[in-house]
Amino acid sequence: MIVVTGATGNVGRPLVEALAAAGERVTAVSRRPAADLPAGVRHHRADLAEAESVRPVLDGAEALFLLTSGEFLGSGGDIRPLLKAADAAGVRRVVLLSSQGVGTGRHAPGLEDAVRGSGLEWTVLRPGGFDSNAFQWAEGVRTQRAIAAPFGDVALPTIDPLDIAEVAAATLREPGHAGASYVLTGPEPVSPRQQAAAIGEALGEPVRFVELSEAEARERMLRFMPAPVVEATLGILGRPSADEQRVSPDVEKVLGRPAHTFAAWVARNVAAFR
Repeated sequence: MIVVTGATGNVGRPLVEALAAAGERVTAVSRRPAADLPAGVRHHRADLAEAESVRPVLDGAEALFLLTSGEFLGSGGDIRPLLKAADAAGVRRVVLLSSQGVGTGRHAPGLEDAVRGSGLEWTVLRPGGFDSNAFQWAEGVRTQRAIAAPFGDVALPTIDPLDIAEVAAATLREPGHAGASYVLTGPEPVSPRQQAAAIGEALGEPVRFVELSEAEARERMLRFMPAPVVEATLGILGRPSADEQRVSPDVEKVLGRPAHTFAAWVARNVAAFR
């Protein structure tokens, strides 16, 4: 059996679907109720901050996908009790969804250090920015056919969450990934202005791009994000390092196919922008 935490999110849900389609027994773990899970998938409500709440589904599991929330990290959450519980229950393999920022030094390595020191067979996934971050523009596109964002021509190789899920499924099911850290990006850098054009093309009508100043973007982001997260995000979006702009070969290395383009992600999710 494979236990998937964060099972209702952009990565967790398609991961559960991919594992179930491959014939795996899956337990989907989330803090909230889960609807429309594939047939045969068991759901368990739990909070990673309380390892005891997850413990009941670890017995008999072979692998654990570990996805923590921003709230968990922001509150200083510690995954070591959960990893100890997994080890005691006989779980052999853990796959951690980390971030590219750990490798570039923008994010703390605490989660990765805990996984590497757990005694379990481990794999770390380090995705860059998600294509699905474009959902933040959906209301503006629907109501005004416009997107407002800073750094209009700074391009980053954002990743389709479906690709992350499929890489996670492969590393949970297949041998040969123990001790590997994979950087996951899309196949090409794409700028906010180019993303607006791709959304417009999928809709069949233009989407206007409005460039925000950094100060304007900061003011908007502070309404729903902590200040340190805002500054780190603006740094990546506006002043990315060479590593953050580099296309990684790891999706193709694991899956045997190129990563999906941003345009492909839009085509699959265009209903959100109509």
